[in-house]
Amino acid sequence: MQKTLLAMATLALAQLTMGQVTAVKAGRLIDPDSGTVLTNQVIIIKDGNIQAVGASLEIPSNAAVIDLQDKTVLPGLIDCHTHVADGHGDGDPFNVLRKTASQIALESVTNARAMLLSGFTTVRDVGTYRALNDIALRDAIARGDVIGPRMFVAGAYITITGGAGSMTGQAPDIQLPWDLHYGEANSPWEVRQKVRLLAHDGADVIKMLSTGAVLAHGSSPMSIEFTEEELQAGVDEASHFGLRVAVHAHAAQGIRNAILAGAASVEHAEMLDDDLIAMAKQRGTYLDMDIYDEECIQAGAKTGETPADFLQHDADLARIQRDNFGKAVRAGVKMAFGTDAGVCAYGTSGKQFAFMVKYGMTPIQAIQAATSNAADLLGHANEVGSIKAGKHADLIAVSGDPLKDISLLERVEFVMKEGKVYKSSGTPACSQ
Repeated sequence: MQKTLLAMATLALAQLTMGQVTAVKAGRLIDPDSGTVLTNQVIIIKDGNIQAVGASLEIPSNAAVIDLQDKTVLPGLIDCHTHVADGHGDGDPFNVLRKTASQIALESVTNARAMLLSGFTTVRDVGTYRALNDIALRDAIARGDVIGPRMFVAGAYITITGGAGSMTGQAPDIQLPWDLHYGEANSPWEVRQKVRLLAHDGADVIKMLSTGAVLAHGSSPMSIEFTEEELQAGVDEASHFGLRVAVHAHAAQGIRNAILAGAASVEHAEMLDDDLIAMAKQRGTYLDMDIYDEECIQAGAKTGETPADFLQHDADLARIQRDNFGKAVRAGVKMAFGTDAGVCAYGTSGKQFAFMVKYGMTPIQAIQAATSNAADLLGHANEVGSIKAGKHADLIAVSGDPLKDISLLERVEFVMKEGKVYKSSGTPACSQ
C-alpha cells in the first residue's frame, strides 16, 4: 500500500512539474534573428520550452512570474569551441597522464557548472585527450545528474599520429592507453573508420586537425597535417551520419584545405588572406576565431604555467589573428563565437565579447555570433539561439544595455536553461 501511495505521489509530482507554466517579464529583449531590441515583452514557458513571446500576452493565472523588467534579456549564450571535459588543466596537456580518466571526468563537473552559471547554456565541445569523457559528461548533464550547459561533443580528436590532437611528449617506448590515441588516422580510409567509430559511440560533431597546434609539444602551427583528400573523406563520411565537421587550422594552406573539403567551420584561422576570406564567404564556411585566449596564454607565461615551446609557437599569431578577424568581419564572412575555453578559466568566456567589438564587430554582431549564428553552425537553430516560440527556454539577463556596454556579458545575473532557473541576481539558484 505504501509503495502504491508513493508511486501515485511521484506520478502526481511529475505531472505537476511537467505542467508548470512560467511567465518572464522582460523590460528589454534582444532578438538576434532580426538584430533588434523589443521592449516590455512577456515570455510564456511550459515544459522547458517557450510557448509564446509578445508585448500584450495574457499571463495564465497559475503561472509563476519572474520579473526581469529592469533588465535586458537575451537568449542563452553558445560557445562553439570549448574543452569542458578536459578536467582542471594547468597549461600543459601532457599532465593528463598524471590523472586517471575518472579524475578528469569528475573535475570536469565543476567546469560545466562554471560555464552554465556564466550564461552559456549550450557549448560545442571540440575534443578531449581522454576519448569519450565528453560524451559521458554530456549525458550526465542531459539526465540532470550534473549542472551544466547543453553539450554537443566531438568524442575525440581525429588527428595524424604525432599530430596536433595526439598525446605527445612521452618517451617513444611508452604505450598509451586506448583513449589517448583513439582518433589517430593516417589515410582517407582510416579517417572514415574513425568517423564511423565516433558516430557509433555517440559523437555530435567531428573534429579534425588540418595543421599543427600552438598548445602541443613537438608541433608547429604552420605545419600541414591532414591533406585536403583526408579532410574531404572526413566531411563526406560525417555527412552520412548527419554530422558536421569542425577543422582546426592555423596555417593558410590548412585553412584552404578545410574550406575546400567542406568543413562547417574553421577553428582559430589565424593566417587568413584575402583569397581565403573570399573563399570562406563564397562557400558559407563559418570562422570560429578565439581572439581572447592569447591573454591567458601570456598570463600563464608570467606565472611559468605556459611551456616555453608553446610561447614560441604563439609568437605573433595573436596579432595576426586579431587583424584578420577584423578583415573577415568587414568582408561579411559567417562568424561564430568560440573561445577555446580551458585555455582561459571556465566561466570567463564572456570576456571575449569585448575583444570581438574592439577588433571589428558591432555589439549586436558579437551577440549574434554567440546566439543565432552559433545555433546555425550547430545545425540546431530550430531549438536554440533566439527567444522564439517552440525553442528551448534558455534565457539570460543583465543589468544595463549590452549594446552600449558589451562587457556586461561578463557579468550575467540571471540564467535559465530549459525553463529552470540556475542563477538569479548574481547568485546560483540551485546547487548540486
